[in-house]
Amino acid sequence: MTRNATTPDTPPPGDPTPGDPTPAASTAAASTAARTAGLRERLTWTTLAPPAALVVLALSWGRYPGTVVAVLLAVVLAAAVLAAVHHAEVVAHRVGEPYGSLVLAVAVTVIEVALIVTLVTAGGPETASLARDTVFAAVMITCNGILGLSLLVGALRHRVTVFNAEGTGAALATVATLATVCLVLPTFTTARPGPEFSPAQLAFAAVASLALYGLFVLTQTVRHRDFFLPVAADGSVLPDEDEHAAPPSDRATLGSLVLLLVALVAVVGLAKVESPTIEAGVMALGFPASFVGVVIALLVLAPETLAAVKAARRGRIQISLNLAFGSAMASIGLTLPVIAVSTIWLDGPLLLGLGSTQLVLLGLTVVVGTLTVVPGRATSLQGGVHLVLLAAFLFLAASP
Repeated sequence: MTRNATTPDTPPPGDPTPGDPTPAASTAAASTAARTAGLRERLTWTTLAPPAALVVLALSWGRYPGTVVAVLLAVVLAAAVLAAVHHAEVVAHRVGEPYGSLVLAVAVTVIEVALIVTLVTAGGPETASLARDTVFAAVMITCNGILGLSLLVGALRHRVTVFNAEGTGAALATVATLATVCLVLPTFTTARPGPEFSPAQLAFAAVASLALYGLFVLTQTVRHRDFFLPVAADGSVLPDEDEHAAPPSDRATLGSLVLLLVALVAVVGLAKVESPTIEAGVMALGFPASFVGVVIALLVLAPETLAAVKAARRGRIQISLNLAFGSAMASIGLTLPVIAVSTIWLDGPLLLGLGSTQLVLLGLTVVVGTLTVVPGRATSLQGGVHLVLLAAFLFLAASP
């Protein structure tokens, strides 16, 4: 009798093949990989920078940093500023445009106000003009630097930049009015000697600044929101770039809001720690003490400048102009009321009036800005003109 050949046993259908992972193991591995990817996505430098800056602040508080430590603190401070602006952008993406530009401008201005107050508190009477110098520097950097660079980049890429003249003109008019009330009038008032407001005049300027800024925000976000949206060459409103992108979840938005607040606290504290080093560096270069205000403005407006240039490259110059004029407006409209309140406990005068050279630069900026904005179109020439005005301001600030 012939014996049948044996065949190897095969598992019944549905049973796992020996050596293959079970369905439960595959699910667990996929879940682990997803959690790891999610953790890597959340643990970016923008997430880690704010708490790290807070730890560095706690370790350095109350100490005078040496040169190496001061450089490291400056790096951490810059990272905290960039992280703050990033999280402001996340919140802005959730609320949409033009609210996004408003959130970013207010976040940057809060940083600026915090830096001014901390440096004035630490510097004593020698910093009586720091608020004026910083606010004026912010106006010149935004209305000439951010505006000029955005127009130049946009025109080089798209030949002609197009924007809404109605909304942009209203923003420029508000900036000019705020600058005149808060920075020009103190030079000519006679209630106090020197370029200084009396307490009643300071209170009026603070209330007027808040009221005017609030009215502009209402116009920008509610009454005439369409005046501040990007437009095409034919004047039609461009579609939102993010309309097809999912906005951040409520959890992500809340997390960014918390990290934004942490970053702002860290920036305020680190600025106070760094203030002696900033002042010593300016003096070592032979620049006047007023140049400290320029340094502060350049520091806090650098991230916003990058955001404006990115928008200009995408052909959305209106967003760049919203950022430029919105920041200038917030710098005056929010800084002066805070400084006015801080005079309750701060000793010494508060010098707000501009000098003759600054008055000429401000007047020329308003005139040139008006000629740039009225047509609703601009070329690289207008961008170059504004950048020359910025260069003149920086040169004269370093060598008055």
